[in-house]
Amino acid sequence: METSFGSDNHSGVHPKVLQALTDANRGYCLSYEEDSYTAKAVELFRSIFGEDTHTYFAFNGTAANVLCLQALTRPHHAVVCARTAHLNRDECGAPERFTGCKLLTAETPDGKLRPEDVLPLLTGFGFQHHVQPRVVSISQVTELGTVYRPEEIKALADLAHSHNMYLHMDGSRLANAAAFLDVSFADMTRNAGVDALSFGGTKNGMLMGEAVVFFNPALAHDFLYIRKQSMQLFSKSRFIAAQYLAYLKDDLWLENARHANSMAQYLAESLEGLPGVQITQKVESNAVFAIIPKDVYKKLAEKHFFYIWDESTGEVRWMCSYNTQKSHVDAFVNDLKTILL
Repeated sequence: METSFGSDNHSGVHPKVLQALTDANRGYCLSYEEDSYTAKAVELFRSIFGEDTHTYFAFNGTAANVLCLQALTRPHHAVVCARTAHLNRDECGAPERFTGCKLLTAETPDGKLRPEDVLPLLTGFGFQHHVQPRVVSISQVTELGTVYRPEEIKALADLAHSHNMYLHMDGSRLANAAAFLDVSFADMTRNAGVDALSFGGTKNGMLMGEAVVFFNPALAHDFLYIRKQSMQLFSKSRFIAAQYLAYLKDDLWLENARHANSMAQYLAESLEGLPGVQITQKVESNAVFAIIPKDVYKKLAEKHFFYIWDESTGEVRWMCSYNTQKSHVDAFVNDLKTILL
């Protein structure tokens, strides 16, 4: 397909990341994260998040999320998340299967958990017949394209910590959130009270690989063994690390995320005033959610790829990425106008 508004995963690899992979493909390196690329990448994460940060690499986002939770929980624990969270909707039960934990979900209108959403689920502590709440997990950006402010994250962290719980962040689109808020990665993670982070780049120009980041060294205890048992230790680890070196160098991540976000804003602005189109969520990242008539959806889908989010309401999701161009948006909107008008 020439263009897609279905997912930021549909984009290819950024040329600078691809070049980094080519450069890393020369000569020989030690394997299993004993290579120089991984050492440099780990040091880079420390410079961004703090000197006592512990960083490990995995194959994909689902694995990074599950590995974080495995390190933070035991099978009698529970994880609190939004009903729309990737953990709950799009990981095929992997968190529950591999951690043994129950997911406790809260309804939210915009994908964002708030302390008042979480508090009713924090019950049964010390009661042997009930699972024990242990982790609050949030997505930054949320599955509805909305973004947590640092003070909102801190409020959730304070609530979790007051109940001897942890705060985990699914950061598959962390770059888009940082670009939107114009804050550092550290200010909306570690400095806001996050204990463990799944840090992704695949949706923003990388090929594959995710980072599992712990801000409390004690939480990383035995993680090497948890990852190995979970079949997520990559032998040729230099090829994940080399991508992060390119991704984080000279703020390539920021350039990519800003562009993707700006294309979503441009798309939303281009839709203003169109009859039958109702934008349903704040456009704070690289996603636009809208309700359109079912017959319009079917005709538009014949020319452009995108996903329907809620068949009962006709809500769709349109995603932009680092290589979405204004001409792509213009062609999409023009086709939509032709159908509507």
